[in-house]
Amino acid sequence: MPRPPYVAGRAALADAEMLIRAFGDAAEDEAATRADRSRDIGNHLHFCHWRQIERLLGWLSSEHAIGTIH
Repeated sequence: MPRPPYVAGRAALADAEMLIRAFGDAAEDEAATRADRSRDIGNHLHFCHWRQIERLLGWLSSEHAIGTIH
């Protein structure tokens, strides 16, 4: 069963919200682009940050419940 993504802190949620507002349905793609760009310039911290946000956006946009439903 897929688990919800790890969220390191409020900054990750704020960046995810910013991407959703700016890019709508393409927010996940934009996060992936930013992660790839960060990896290409050797910035592993930003790479991890944007990959985390990419996973979070995929989780938020899923039509299926992930985890236990109460």
